[in-house]
Amino acid sequence: MNQFGRMFRIMLFGESHGECVGVVIDGCPAGLTLSKKDFILDIKRRQPRLKGTTQRRETDEPLIQSGLWKQKTTGAPLLITIKNKDTRFEDYLPFRKIPRPGHADFAASKKYGGYNDTRGGGQFSGRLTAALVCAGVVAKKILAPVEIEASLLQAGGTTQIERAVQAAIREKDSIGGIIECRAKHLPVGLGEPFFDSVESQISHLVFSIPGVKGIEFGSGFSCSKMRGSECNDRIIDTEGKTATNHSGGINGGITNGNELLFRIAVKPPSSINKPQQTINLQTGEEAILSVKGRHDTCIALRTPVIVEAVTAIVLADFMLIEQKIPRVME
Repeated sequence: MNQFGRMFRIMLFGESHGECVGVVIDGCPAGLTLSKKDFILDIKRRQPRLKGTTQRRETDEPLIQSGLWKQKTTGAPLLITIKNKDTRFEDYLPFRKIPRPGHADFAASKKYGGYNDTRGGGQFSGRLTAALVCAGVVAKKILAPVEIEASLLQAGGTTQIERAVQAAIREKDSIGGIIECRAKHLPVGLGEPFFDSVESQISHLVFSIPGVKGIEFGSGFSCSKMRGSECNDRIIDTEGKTATNHSGGINGGITNGNELLFRIAVKPPSSINKPQQTINLQTGEEAILSVKGRHDTCIALRTPVIVEAVTAIVLADFMLIEQKIPRVME
């Protein structure tokens, strides 16, 4: 459903063009210093600024409505909301009967009997990742000194990202990308085999980011081409440091003390101005759809900070489970 976590638990709510989007965070330790200023940097990183991102402009000011008193968390659930202001729901009215190829329009309509909110994709929209970023800000604060950093390695199959974006814009099309994420200073022993391994939990939350279609840890699929003598990470000290990191900092589903490393594949956005063949759900006849409105040419440009956020949420949950983080912070 819309909840994740055991000790550090989040619940998302809202729709792309509804009143607001937001998150409830349960299990945040008491005594954590928190204010609106803490959210500014990561929220700005998610906002559309670069060429190839949507023209929709939201202030994305987080409103902390519970669980905070005198800029200290109280131990009660944090409720954070973000108002939707720059909405144009009329741009999305045609998609109720003419679904976008590659989008959730058709599947959501069947699942919810046509009652799903199609405005901007409703609850399937990347707009809800603004709330994930807010939860990630809180998780990063309680994780310190753990450092998490994600970056866009390539877009449209090339490291020449700006050039690829420009080409897609000219062609009225869209492109995807590959994002790499690293987490440093993690302790040994986070994760629980078999079903709560670090890989499975990170993958679980990473796939909540709209457009993510693949993930690999360490050397990932390249490991299938190696011999064991190549792939095995040689241990070089009693702290578990290894000479290589083909495993991505994870053995047996638990962290081994080395850098956590994974990469994700983000697909091209479905909403493109280029004519595409689809179906009219009312008539059953073929239809040609050219999507108008404000959409990203490459959503991967804005995704790294979201990847950092979901990684922080997972790691904060594991750290609380292992009692590496106190329930009351001084």
